[in-house]
This record gives sequence, structure tokens and C-alpha cells, in this order.
Amino acid sequence: MKAMVYRGPYKVRVEEKDIPPIEHPNDAIVRVTRAAICGSDLHLYHGMMPDTRVGTTFGHEFIGVVEEVGPSVENLQVGDRVMVPFNVYCGSCWFCARGLYSNCHNVNPNATAIGGIYGYSHTCGGYDGGQAEYVRVPFADVGPSVIPEWLDDDDALMLTDALPTGYFGAQLGDIAEGDTVVVFGAGPIGLFAAKSSWLMGAGRVIVVDHLENRLAKAREFAHAETLHFGEHDDIVVALKKATDHLGADVAIDAVGAEADGNLTQHITAAKFKLQGGSPVALNWAIDSVRKGGNVSVMGAYGPLFSAVKFGDAMNKGLTLRMNQCPVKRQWPRLLEHIRNGYITPSEIITHRLPLEDIAEGYHMFSAKLDGCIKPVIVPSAA
Repeated sequence: MKAMVYRGPYKVRVEEKDIPPIEHPNDAIVRVTRAAICGSDLHLYHGMMPDTRVGTTFGHEFIGVVEEVGPSVENLQVGDRVMVPFNVYCGSCWFCARGLYSNCHNVNPNATAIGGIYGYSHTCGGYDGGQAEYVRVPFADVGPSVIPEWLDDDDALMLTDALPTGYFGAQLGDIAEGDTVVVFGAGPIGLFAAKSSWLMGAGRVIVVDHLENRLAKAREFAHAETLHFGEHDDIVVALKKATDHLGADVAIDAVGAEADGNLTQHITAAKFKLQGGSPVALNWAIDSVRKGGNVSVMGAYGPLFSAVKFGDAMNKGLTLRMNQCPVKRQWPRLLEHIRNGYITPSEIITHRLPLEDIAEGYHMFSAKLDGCIKPVIVPSAA
């Protein structure tokens, strides 16, 4: 099969790899029909995620058709059209039993906090991802779901990470009716978080970014007010002025450790693979939310040191909530919202590329060229 393969920082290419085999009775092999490049993939692309090994195939957002199932798989059949959450999880451990699928205890021997993630380094379990023609899906009776006949492929693809994560970010903000919500980052997660905030009763939504095309998308897709942080001497002061000098009720960090990396990260990453995070957006969130407010963290941070203003958060009496999204837990409500016409996830997709051009796709997305917000990859086998 053809698959995207990592060859070092800023170096990805399409190579021939063996089609993955069934390794466990509960595995399935899925022929990928759509995949996506996620903003968090850029951390891998830039060589800033620990234990990203040469030869790895990225891609934690994908849908496809079941080609083969292991002998113990009961919930899927060959030919089923399925969407696969980015979480790899067992479904039976203490955490999975409580819906904390992203914290599964049985799928990642290399970490005590996070469970497994497709295509996201050996720090997250070492599972190959879906930017390929075929992918092995473990625990096939637990993770994937058959896509409803009425649901479009592109909308289903957005349900594998971007939409549930944005929705989860708004959910963790514990938004009360009429609240003012500020979202940092107008990438796909931030756009979905802003849109979801309205669904949870927000009275006002403000999105902060520095790319005009993304801010325009936030106004068009999420119907949000926008602030360009490059046009203000101090974005926190600007947000305070915009909120009667009190601050927002809820702040959502949809940026995380900047995917471009800060100067120190670029100097050290190649040797030390350090990306604990440059938590500018998180500190803005802490500073700009009102006293007693809520901060939700959806942005991707590495497992190492981050200089977060925790003392300020404590002294302001803030509630901080965060996690990797347990994707499948969000699907029932999101499918209702999509079917009722409240949200059309595919509206954020800006580019479609064949798998053979994925290196160009990464470059375009990384360098923010051609107004790229969300690129979708279509394997030739699709």
C-alpha cells in the first residue's frame, strides 16, 4: 500500500509499506477513504514531539471501509463504512468504564497519563495512523462506529477528532446561559469550540487569532466576534475592555504549544525533542478570564515543562479543566446536531489532496499558505 512516512523534521513522503495484518482477534483492517491533517500533526512534522520515530505513518483523523476483521470481532462486518475515533482504547479498564477513553490504562505502555492515539508517536503508543491506504484498527468492537447512511463522508471525517474536541472544549468550559466565551485560536478546533459555545447557551463568543482568513472563517462559520492579537499592544487589555473590564466568563485554549515552536524549541528540539509547550495562549486565557471564571484547555501540550501562570490562576479562583477528548462519548449528541442542521462540520474544509501529494499538503498547512485551514487527504484506494 501507499502510506505517508516520516523521515525526520519537515521531511515526509509517500512510500510503499506492507498492508497491515490482523495481529489480534479483535483487530480490523480498514481501507481508508478520507484522512485529514490536524494542527497537532504539525508538532510531529516539526520534530517536536518526543519519540517520533522514522518510518512512522501519521494520521489520527480518518474514515474508511472495513476490509478484514479478526475472529472475535462482533460489531463490524466486511464492507461496513466506519468512522474511527482518534483514541485507541480497550473499553473495559477503570477509565474506559467511566467514559474516559482518552485515558485508557491498557493501550499505551509508555505513558501514565494519556492512552493511545493513532499516528502520534511512540509517546502515544506507537500506533500507525490513517494517512495511508490501509490501517490496522485494534479493539475494533469498541472504537469504530458504522457511519449512518445519511451522513456525508466529509462530515463523518470531522467527527473523528476536530468537531468532538472543539465541542468537548466548550463542554469543559461549563458554559452558563448568557456567558461571554473567548476562544484562543481559530484553527479547526477553535472554530468548532466557538460554534459549540452557542449550542451550550453562550450569549457572546469572541475568537482571537492573528490570521485574517481564519478570523474571517470564525465570523462566517461560528458567527463570532473576532480580535486580531497582532493589532493590539496587549490582547489581554483589549479583552478586558471588551468585557466591561471584568473579563470573559469562560476562556478556551484551542492553541496549545504553538505548532511552529518558539525559538528555544527550534534550537533544542532536534537534539532533545523538547516541546513541553510555549503556553502563551494558556497564559492569555488565565489573564483574560474574570475572577472565578473557567478555563478549558483543548490545545495540545507535550509531557514536559510548561511555564504556566498557575499562581495567577489560583489567586483568581479559576477552575481549569482539560483532557484529550474522549471522542466516541460526544458522537450521539453531535450526530443529533448535524442531522438537525445546527452544524455542518465539512464547512471548515478548505483543501483536498491526493495521498501522493501529502508532502505538499504538510508544507502548505505548516506555512499557512493559500488560506489553508483544514486539508483532507484522499487515498487512491478510496
